[in-house]
Amino acid sequence: MRAATDVGGTFTDLVYYEIDKATGQSGQVRIAKVDTTPPHFEEGVVGSLAKAKISPANLDFFAHGATVVINALTERKGVKTALITTAGFRDVLEIARGNRPDLFNFAFHKPMPFVERHLRAELSERTNYKGQIERPVDLSPLPDLIASFKREGVEAIAVVFLHSYINPENEKLAAARVRELWPDVSILASHTVSREWREYERTSTTVLSAYVHPIAERYIGTLEKKLSDQGFAGKPFMMQSNGGITTARAAKANPITMVESGPASGIFAAAYVGNAVGTNNLIVLDIGGTTAKCTLIEEGHVKVTTEYYIERDGKNPGYPIQTPVSDIVEIGNGGGSIAWTDVGGKLHVGPHSAAARPGPAAYGHGGTKATTTDANLVLGRIDPASFVGGEREPDWAAVDAAFAPLQSALGMNREEVARGIIRIANANMTRALRLVSTNRGYDPRDFTLMAFGGGGAMHALALAEELKVPHVIIPVNSSVFSAWGMLLTDLRRDYLQTRQVPLTMAAIPVIDGIFGDLEREALGDFSDEDAPVAHDDIQFEYLVDMRYAGQQHTVKVPCVGAGGLQLDVAATAAAFHAAHEKRFTYRLDAAIELVNFHLVAKLVVPKPPLSPKPITGRTLAATVKGERKVDYDVHGIHMATIYDGLLLEPGMEFEGPAVVQEPSVTCVIPPRHRVTIDTFGNYHIHLSFGAEA
Repeated sequence: MRAATDVGGTFTDLVYYEIDKATGQSGQVRIAKVDTTPPHFEEGVVGSLAKAKISPANLDFFAHGATVVINALTERKGVKTALITTAGFRDVLEIARGNRPDLFNFAFHKPMPFVERHLRAELSERTNYKGQIERPVDLSPLPDLIASFKREGVEAIAVVFLHSYINPENEKLAAARVRELWPDVSILASHTVSREWREYERTSTTVLSAYVHPIAERYIGTLEKKLSDQGFAGKPFMMQSNGGITTARAAKANPITMVESGPASGIFAAAYVGNAVGTNNLIVLDIGGTTAKCTLIEEGHVKVTTEYYIERDGKNPGYPIQTPVSDIVEIGNGGGSIAWTDVGGKLHVGPHSAAARPGPAAYGHGGTKATTTDANLVLGRIDPASFVGGEREPDWAAVDAAFAPLQSALGMNREEVARGIIRIANANMTRALRLVSTNRGYDPRDFTLMAFGGGGAMHALALAEELKVPHVIIPVNSSVFSAWGMLLTDLRRDYLQTRQVPLTMAAIPVIDGIFGDLEREALGDFSDEDAPVAHDDIQFEYLVDMRYAGQQHTVKVPCVGAGGLQLDVAATAAAFHAAHEKRFTYRLDAAIELVNFHLVAKLVVPKPPLSPKPITGRTLAATVKGERKVDYDVHGIHMATIYDGLLLEPGMEFEGPAVVQEPSVTCVIPPRHRVTIDTFGNYHIHLSFGAEA
């Protein structure tokens, strides 16, 4: 049996299936959902297994994605952290960058560093940009520094020296001495976190990883123990932000790699499904309980970047994290997003969320604020009779109480307020979708929108209408899609190294040598006791970040022919020119420079097949549950046909107004849009943009 769990802001999702060892045939994929259990998230994981009546002793494989890292960062619930850096660079975190989003705001204040100034210390040392040690590190101040940190209650230390990405010798010596003086402290050196240049980004990344390091260690350790106590003989794998899983030991060593673990697995699952149904150009949307995440997949390729930020918006530059992350845009709009009015009487939705506790008012757990989920319930889009899979009755008294202040402030009735909440939530998500499409030179009309997560099917059609996307796919098991994606991902590690090398024929031996060093490091890491594999089983992908000589920033392209084959300089240059023109609208007749070498090392793991949905010969009429009045906003209020999604079969076809219901999925289909069911049971909605009936 193979299983995966994804901890979301509201629910913890479980996906599992069995493999017949005699025949090798995979059984049906099954799911379970339970409430997320903050702050002890592992309780929800164990609870999901119990709900599915699965004993951990029967698991051969277990993967897990958690929000523990991103929650600790955004809620400032990490540990007190100190920084040891090169003399003269104590204030790098505070200086940050000048290219802030809100450039003309004279009241602008930079984000507060995660390390207070009195906890930022300097050591005399210097490695130059070529990796040559000009001044060995002076370790003599460390005993006094450590004593000071102990008095301040420090629990984690980040060590970041200038240019240690190319030569970490001084950094290694300092980190080793700190461990001698204080064996119990959590310590992270930057060369083990990021080996890319840009001292501010590398310092920020190392500090943030150190800030959550003890939290992640305790969480993963507790999860391992709970599973082990219940008979699980293996070791859990942890989902990373790069779209691959890694061992628990590797995740504990550098927890910042898990900062966006849940969304990453859903994105790669979308690419997998898109390939299976012949749709490789996708705009991907994941609407959960707390946030909505989106990205763009072109020709089946998921973009992975190290230019990632948390808490970045139109006015806040946020905090950079220099670790491989699926290229996503995330906003604070989900099913639990709270509706509120400002002092001017304007209605807003999010970014604050009711989360799992107390949750939306309708859940009856003490929620007192109206949320997006409550609004969908009020408008008839969510069936009160099957609320939360039919496991609880909506608390209408709490819903009425939550809407009352908004009705009073806005001078509207409950339904009008609910309609406004949905419109604002949709507008927020539409802006996010534009950031990954039109803002980057892509026309949404050339793509298919694939939506998943608990709220994906609820809002997808309204968003597609706004962007004129002609085709929407709601995949099978869409409410637990990210957890399912963890069963589709490979064991993956990314190795990046900054080295400035010209793209010329003469530089081929240097390029091959750098990739060769990264390969040897990857093979050593994959041979640890948690993941013993034959070296022939490991697959490599060779990428490079390149720029025109004299430029500041780069674009990532494949390094054609690298890794034992003859490096094709001309083909690599052509790929760069094309990528640069697509991103920046022009190309130059200028020298090209390689800046970052990026090796992706993968160990392919077995994956559940995308099995065809059985056809029983059932009629479409037999799938109808009934009718109810549904508010379709701009399309008006209609009596909608309610279909049981579990009974729909391949080849069936119908038009809106309709609602397709599963225990944890509600797909709202406005009038005239046509729905078809494909071989695997995915819902395909083909939009009609003609005049309304």
